[in-house]
Amino acid sequence: MNIARPLITFGLLAALAACGGTAERFTVRTPVVTEKTSIAFSSVEVRDVSLPTYAAAEEISLQMADGSLVSSTDVLWADAPERAVALELSQNLARMTGRRIASEPWPFEAFPDARLELRFAEFVATEAGEFRASGQYFVAVPDDRRERSGLFDLSVPFNREGGVNAIATARGQLVLDLARYIAQNGLK
Repeated sequence: MNIARPLITFGLLAALAACGGTAERFTVRTPVVTEKTSIAFSSVEVRDVSLPTYAAAEEISLQMADGSLVSSTDVLWADAPERAVALELSQNLARMTGRRIASEPWPFEAFPDARLELRFAEFVATEAGEFRASGQYFVAVPDDRRERSGLFDLSVPFNREGGVNAIATARGQLVLDLARYIAQNGLK
């Protein structure tokens, strides 16, 4: 894939040239969780986070205006995306709710009250300066009829001049927004 166009767009050409073929890895800093919310469960396991193939890869992808995706093996996420998103989501939910929430494998002896699964249809930064996520969540409750599912479609803007760090910051904010959305719509 031709990575030149997005690199110029995001001012990454100089950064990648400085790498000299060495991959640069980017972390996602979790935004500060300031709001509190209650949920109907005392414990929740974030079981499965399923990302599209391009989003599950280490390479940071950028969706162009024509819908094509470009990436480079020189610009990588610091952690496996599916693992990282599950961990970020569980930590955000735990901070928001004060409840016992963890990503799989469940680390406690007692089983969780509910299990949360997410299937992303889209999880990508766009050339237009927006990090987008859409998909479906599922809340499974053993021996209970409160099981539910819902759709989500969220986006967070970012400054295109901020490069990959701006993309990583937007991704962190988007996962926090998704945690808030699921807490309010799926875990009440």
